[in-house]
Formats: sequence, structure tokens, C-alpha cells
Amino acid sequence: MKADLVITSGLATGIDAASHRGAIEAFGKTIAVMGTGLNRVYPQTHVTLAEKIVDSGGVLLSEFPRAAGSKAWHFPLRNRIISGLSIGTLVVEATMRSGSLITARFAGEQGREVFAVPGSIYNSRAQGCHYLIRQGAKLVEQPMDVLEEFPDLIKKIKAQIMETKCSVKKNKLDCKHKKLLDCIGFEITTVDILVTRINLPASQVVIMLLELELQGLIKTVMGGYIRILNKT
Repeated sequence: MKADLVITSGLATGIDAASHRGAIEAFGKTIAVMGTGLNRVYPQTHVTLAEKIVDSGGVLLSEFPRAAGSKAWHFPLRNRIISGLSIGTLVVEATMRSGSLITARFAGEQGREVFAVPGSIYNSRAQGCHYLIRQGAKLVEQPMDVLEEFPDLIKKIKAQIMETKCSVKKNKLDCKHKKLLDCIGFEITTVDILVTRINLPASQVVIMLLELELQGLIKTVMGGYIRILNKT
């Protein structure tokens, strides 16, 4: 079950872009706080990514004039917006001169939670994370390390899981679920293939897959889904 968190980042190369893409691929929402005007995506190679963010229901946000280009001072300035919009800031990689440390500092000043992923002591891009952990940031090894800091959110997720399980128990498979199940064999089938075969929105297919999995009819594996033997 998804936590339904909105991922906020800066549309930059590296972790920023990976964060946005991860949210989109999980059919979630993401906000890109830009260091340029809305008409000037930077880097230019992320124009397509910016379009996908909007198409998936996300937001492009900028405090600069629409035609403003990229200036070095824009990026640390916009970091306060990234942290301010968020209930917590997670730093995945950071050198000691990384702008991510600026975002983490803003988060602390704004009363937000700060998280950091540790790395090798020989990796310069982990030094900033280790610094934050020493300063009191929470060490993160898995998603639940973040979620457990927000107990109200955990309660909401558990309630959603129970609601889905109860719904599945009460209802037999309808025509759409049967059609989707028929599209899944004993070899791995990707979500993209299933969306094409059943001709339904991806967001709806993902929910239906969860319901089939809760009934024990299919199983999630690396790369997609497979049918469970002796299940009809």
C-alpha cells in the first residue's frame, strides 16, 4: 500500500530527477521547485521530465519571473521552499558543500523532520549525510524509517489496508478483474503490458492488481506480476 506522500524536489540532475521519476512511476504526485522561471527549465534535458510531472498531476513551482534563467544564487534560495512545503527532508547523498545541507538547515529552522541515508566512509558524497546524522538527523535505511516518525500517517495507511481487505472479501471478481487476471500468466507480466491489454488507466490497473494480490490470485515479483498456481 502506498503512503500517498507527495515528493518535493528541485528538478536538478541526480537524486532530484530520480525522486521525481520514482514518484511518477509509482503513480504518485511530485512537486518540482525550480531555480528558474517556469518558462526556462534547467537543465534543458529535463524538459520532458517537467512535462511528465504536470501530466501526472504534479506541480512545477517557481518564485522567479517566468522568463528568468538559471543563476547560481537561485538554487540555494529555492531550497527553503522545498523544505517548507514538506513535513520532512530526506538527504540521500551530499558532499560537505552540497546544497542539500542548505535544505536540511532550512528544514530544521522551519521545525521539519530531517532524515539522512548513510554511506561508505570513503565516499565523499556520503560525508554530508554523516554530518547530518551526527547533528541529530534520523538515520534512514528503509522507507518505514521515515514513515514511523509520522504515526498519524501510519494509522491512515493501516486503515486503508484494512478497508481494501474488507472490500475484497465482500466482493467477488467483476468482469474487469477477471479480464485483468486472464492477462496474467505464470511468466512475469509488466504493468505497462497489462495497461495495454486491458485498456484501462494505469492508476486503476494498479489498484485492481493490489486487490487481486490480496485475494491470493497473483504475486508481485521483480519486474511485474505472476499468476499463483492452482488459483482461478
